[in-house]
Amino acid sequence: MRIEKVLVISALVALVGCGTKADAQKELKTEKASGARITFVELGSVNCIPCKAMQPIMKSIEEKYGDQVEVVFYDVWQADQKKYAQEYKIKLIPTQVFLDADGTEIMRHEGFLPEEEIDAFLQERGLKPIKE
Repeated sequence: MRIEKVLVISALVALVGCGTKADAQKELKTEKASGARITFVELGSVNCIPCKAMQPIMKSIEEKYGDQVEVVFYDVWQADQKKYAQEYKIKLIPTQVFLDADGTEIMRHEGFLPEEEIDAFLQERGLKPIKE
């Protein structure tokens, strides 16, 4: 599963000292050989109820859009991932940040975000589900 892979990669990035948001975005781009058009960054915690409710949605989006969307999860309550809360300037969890292919933020949402709203946003950006 990509989310687990990203957690491992983000832990490794933390160990080597990825110090800025630009560095983190560069790391994401390097890791994505797929050429995703949008990166969906979920900032939350595995111990937060609304964040837990986002887990199946992230998996569904990942499966539904394939290589068009890269889903990244940061557990900002973990010591090695707290820095992402500061870098993305989040106020509460969960927070979803969507980045274009250049790493520019194109949308942000705080709190639980229903899958239908994510689908609408992605399709407005020209993405098409490969799997319903």
